[in-house]
Amino acid sequence: MAPVLFAMAAMAGDQPVPAAVSDQPVVVELFTSEGCSSCPPAEALLGDLAARHDILPLAFHVDYWDYIGWKDSFGSAEATDRQQRYSRALGLNMVYTPQMVIDGAHDAVGSDQAAVTAAIAAAAAEPKLKLVVLRDDQGRYKVEIPAGDPGKEPATVWLALFDHAHKTEVQRGENAGRTLVEYNVVREWHKIGMWDGKPTEIALNLTPESDEYDACAVLVQLGGNGPIRGAASFRMQKHGESQPGSEPGESSGGGSNG
Repeated sequence: MAPVLFAMAAMAGDQPVPAAVSDQPVVVELFTSEGCSSCPPAEALLGDLAARHDILPLAFHVDYWDYIGWKDSFGSAEATDRQQRYSRALGLNMVYTPQMVIDGAHDAVGSDQAAVTAAIAAAAAEPKLKLVVLRDDQGRYKVEIPAGDPGKEPATVWLALFDHAHKTEVQRGENAGRTLVEYNVVREWHKIGMWDGKPTEIALNLTPESDEYDACAVLVQLGGNGPIRGAASFRMQKHGESQPGSEPGESSGGGSNG
């Protein structure tokens, strides 16, 4: 994944960017793999969650199932590392797919709708920060994080670039012959700063290539893999488009597989 640079910058004429989700969404992270036969039902559930305005779903494709015959089109070592860190933070003794982690504080089998729904309800009851994303007249983005309690250590601010939907024809492995529909696929994942409880502005400094993705999300997470205190998401502005609207678009792409 290519790095996204960040820096504080003076931005004139800042305007709020229309949000793709509510200002206090519950973040649902699905750890999945195209090589896992148990994952398609969880992908479908994530698609249902993506239709809700109060939830920010993100799919992280791990790479540890690639050896069984199919290399995941979107798999990455970064996704596997994030899941492993969650396993340690949540006191689990293993990693598995499909797994959903809700607001960094609860986990459930990704296809278990009842357990996922209960975890979302519990997370929604927790207080959250209201993040605001701004864009200036030159197309530069920044996020404003309000004051709050970061806990025992500064919180990490993450940036995710993702696509709304992809279709992949799997030719080998456990899902051979299936066409998988995958939602909110994280394509890039970066640490862009820290939050120490004071009002903070962080410039996103998205690269010119960033608008090839459908959407962007910013997360504020205690420590690095603790509870998520706040999140925001917006649709990327494509070349030639006007200011992004409030509703996310949907794209479909065929994942290539080498």
